[in-house]
Amino acid sequence: MPVYIRKGPADIPEPPDSGHGDDEEELFLSDPDQLQDQLPQPFRMIDKVLDRLVDRAWDFISQRETVRVTEQAIKTIPIMQASGDVKLPVRTNCVACSEDGRYIFLGHPHGLSVMAQPQGITTSSSSSPYCVPVWQEDQVEITSLQTTCLGEMVYLLASLDDMGVARLFAYSSETSHLIKVMNETDDLNQRSVCVKFELSRGGDYGAATISCNGCQCLEVYRFPKDSWLKELSQHAPGVGDTGKLSPVAMLMKIKPPKPHTGSTMKSPFEVLQKTEDGNVIGSGQNHLISSRQWEDQDAVFKSVYRKYMVTNPSNTTDPEDRPSCVTSHFLLPGGLFPVLGGVKPQTDPEPKPDALWPNAQEILCSAVSSCTRHITLGLVTGLVTVWDRHLGLPLSVVSVEADSVFSSIIFVDYWPSTATEDTLHSQAPNHSSTQVHLLVTCKSGACHRVDAGRGLDSHNVTQLSERPSDPGCFPVVTAAVPFLQRLALIMQRNGKILLQDMVDRRVVCCFSLPDTHLLANPWNPVFLLDPTQQSLLIPGDQRPGPDSGEEGEDRGSRLFVFRLRDAAVVKPYRHEYVGRASSPQGQSGTATSNLEETCNLYFQQRVQSVEERNKVMTETWNQLQEHAAMVLLQN
Repeated sequence: MPVYIRKGPADIPEPPDSGHGDDEEELFLSDPDQLQDQLPQPFRMIDKVLDRLVDRAWDFISQRETVRVTEQAIKTIPIMQASGDVKLPVRTNCVACSEDGRYIFLGHPHGLSVMAQPQGITTSSSSSPYCVPVWQEDQVEITSLQTTCLGEMVYLLASLDDMGVARLFAYSSETSHLIKVMNETDDLNQRSVCVKFELSRGGDYGAATISCNGCQCLEVYRFPKDSWLKELSQHAPGVGDTGKLSPVAMLMKIKPPKPHTGSTMKSPFEVLQKTEDGNVIGSGQNHLISSRQWEDQDAVFKSVYRKYMVTNPSNTTDPEDRPSCVTSHFLLPGGLFPVLGGVKPQTDPEPKPDALWPNAQEILCSAVSSCTRHITLGLVTGLVTVWDRHLGLPLSVVSVEADSVFSSIIFVDYWPSTATEDTLHSQAPNHSSTQVHLLVTCKSGACHRVDAGRGLDSHNVTQLSERPSDPGCFPVVTAAVPFLQRLALIMQRNGKILLQDMVDRRVVCCFSLPDTHLLANPWNPVFLLDPTQQSLLIPGDQRPGPDSGEEGEDRGSRLFVFRLRDAAVVKPYRHEYVGRASSPQGQSGTATSNLEETCNLYFQQRVQSVEERNKVMTETWNQLQEHAAMVLLQN
């Protein structure tokens, strides 16, 4: 039998063309399961096709399961229907409730209306409340409204229209009185625009943010409250005189501070000469720091604390690219600085602050607790700082890992107290809670709950919601319910309204308007949480269609009322509500009236925090020793 033998040496055959790509080589290096040789062609191609089919099938199954779970969750979430409704005469832009719960004030395109609710709002009947116009003006559209009680059945109203005109009203004996147009001027070239107009609790003061020629300032007014009460008591019901009440006096006009720049002064003597009387410390205007020193210090800070700083590009936007707006808060009497320095009249042409607290970064948003003891600031780098105003010291600094900058921050004042706090308060009635709860919202739509207290182990950040993938689910309103513990009201861009538990993050219930109406202006909805009546009020417009029975300027608008006091679904979150001071954080707002009480409070806090301070001191010394050892090794 012939045998054919190949001539020449037996060479090692060339490996077949595997067609491996760079991605497969990287997969081989990164995946331990790829240590074995891959299948040859065409089996490798068949394996790839099968893998893709399995992946696509799994993705389809996951999507179906997500939809099923979402639909099942929606079916299990209780739906709350409106308890009653009231017909509105025209479209409503803003709603405000009096602090005693007797009246609801509404802002319209042509003026103001009022609605009395002596025993709360009931279903539509012959005894149902209705809106009564109290002030009308053509070509005036009220867009913002705030009210406070001046006295028994006497109310002060601050309104703002779409042209930036601020007006101050008094309402008494079913009659409105226009007291003053705050930014009225005869010279159109010098016309200023009011951006915000706010009142202090009780109506003693007012603050208006005025914008003129691209610059903003804050005008603070003192109201003759006692004189107004006496003058209004002499007015006959139904007669509203304009300009007959005592005039408003401007207390101060606060302009933006001068930007900090490097100093050219050479000696401390020059600095002392520029400091004037030296009452204000920390303004940063008079110093010996040069521009080069500031640049070097900033570089050292970023180098040392690089791992703690947020590297998200959205959080490092140039401050000049973001328009700034004046934010002001009225504080109740009390605190360390007013007690030590006293209240002195401002004699300077430009008022100076009584206290100045430094911050490491730009402030994006701020809030004050209902007792005004605690002040929180949201910084551009994702830091949340809380200051204790009575002690003049920071209570807590918490870092929030957010995917975008903060848009708003609010206190959750109505929060259940812990067993430890109840025990301490029973043993010492003057004991103040040292933990606060905050609700932080980001521009991306994500929401976080921040629990902040004194000490390293008293911080907690809980993400309540992530950045919504559906633009319709973007939250346009996030507010804490002042009369229900740990519940937040969420209003989405698609018109959905819900209550969310801020502890377990579940949706407690959804609010549903009748099929004939929809939420008015869902991108900027109007709503009102009435703490006295424990109700949610939402204006709604009639759905457009051929069967619409109500037409005209009012758009078939109605004010829908959801009485949460009678809802069984929120019963576990309900607690007897007697006002702002009933909350645990409200109990901590007892104002100190003299220096002795302030010092005693300060020493009590020092005694309570001695263990934590010793722990921090030990950790600080350990870090210093490690740093010194590293420096010695480098040298």
